[in-house]
Amino acid sequence: MEKDMTKGSPMKLILGFAVPLLFGLIFQQFYSMVDAIIVGQYLGVDALASVGATGSVNFLIIGFCMGVCSGFAIPIAQAFGAKHEEALRRFVANSVWLSVLFAVVITVIVSLLCRQILQVMRTPENIIDGSYSYIIVIFLGIPVVFLYNMTAAILRSLGDSRTPVVFLVLAAILNIFLDVFCIVVLSMGVEGAAVATVVSQAIAGIACLLYMRKKFTILKLTRDEWKWRRDYVEKLCNMGIPMGLQYSITAIGSVILQSSVNSIDSNAVAAVTAGAKVSMLLVCPFDALGSTMATYGGQNVGAGDLERVDRGLKACSLLGLLYSLIAMAVVYLFGKNLLLLFLDAGEAQIIANASSFLRVNALFYFPLALVNIVRFLIQGMGYSKLAVFAGAFEMLARGIAGFMLVPHFGFSAVRFANPLAWIFADIFLIPAFFYVRKITADILNRQRESA
Repeated sequence: MEKDMTKGSPMKLILGFAVPLLFGLIFQQFYSMVDAIIVGQYLGVDALASVGATGSVNFLIIGFCMGVCSGFAIPIAQAFGAKHEEALRRFVANSVWLSVLFAVVITVIVSLLCRQILQVMRTPENIIDGSYSYIIVIFLGIPVVFLYNMTAAILRSLGDSRTPVVFLVLAAILNIFLDVFCIVVLSMGVEGAAVATVVSQAIAGIACLLYMRKKFTILKLTRDEWKWRRDYVEKLCNMGIPMGLQYSITAIGSVILQSSVNSIDSNAVAAVTAGAKVSMLLVCPFDALGSTMATYGGQNVGAGDLERVDRGLKACSLLGLLYSLIAMAVVYLFGKNLLLLFLDAGEAQIIANASSFLRVNALFYFPLALVNIVRFLIQGMGYSKLAVFAGAFEMLARGIAGFMLVPHFGFSAVRFANPLAWIFADIFLIPAFFYVRKITADILNRQRESA
């Protein structure tokens, strides 16, 4: 069912939209968490490091795909907020054609270059084969990534953040069983975890597609609306490609940092992998708030109501601050216990490094909250190209850490790389929002004067 976010209390709307989305993100993390738990416990530290060593390049490619899908959904949300139903359907149709094209091209390119990428990243020799076995399966499943993320993004742009969650929860449960079956029963190794992830996400995507076609009458497209339209394609690409690039530019910094971690040893890789898995679960609310603000901003800009955009930003930032304090407390009280999900208790040094990594990151969770909230709001307002620069600032910070700090200070510098990236991004994003708001206000005023 569609949800109009241009009316009612911003705080209630944001919470009502973000909470279901949060559950979806948590279960999405279960894909990678269950992989890591089973791989770490059944296959050992080297296998865990093999999966962890692919994390940044995984984010580089899969993040681009997810960003593109999120960007394609922005014109849909704006058309929905403006009550332009025919334009909405044309945007949906052309986003489908573009998703198919992007999925095929990206899958072919990255699959062919997979091993070379791992070699450039200086993946340790004792884990590179395992890393390749895992990531090649993930890359072959890129069409599935587009299927789920595009259908889920369309549903969210219409105000339905719950339905994608329901199907993702079912897929996450299936993923657990498939992980055990592929790794423990079939002895497939790390590639078994990747197969389980791809199959589970495929089922979630198909379920979203079938539900969307059956329940949303607003999406009943005519043959003419299915036609490729250059003007619609250009607007979709102007939104989607910058969002995808923003993820990828950010990820390039992560690749640089991952390469530096790889150069230390496989134990350092395992520590960062375990710490990052726990942190990624804890920061899901920030991702949920960010995605909420993209839809909220898109609909309210479409409706021409900037005052509601301001109120939404304040409400969302307050939620981000409150949760940051809660998450930090969880890390300091229970962080080591959470790390034992991925690591054997006997790996004392790895656990100590992972715990230190996790605690330093937790101190800077509120700057991360602002990165997500403000960046996605800017994108939802229609300025995806500008938001790309936030990713460039993150890349710069991680590049400084990877090239200059880690070689001299070792694992101690790794702990501060992410916080440095979040602060750099905020330095750009906060002034950028006020700039975007002024431009949008001027455009809306001119539209009202000419009406």
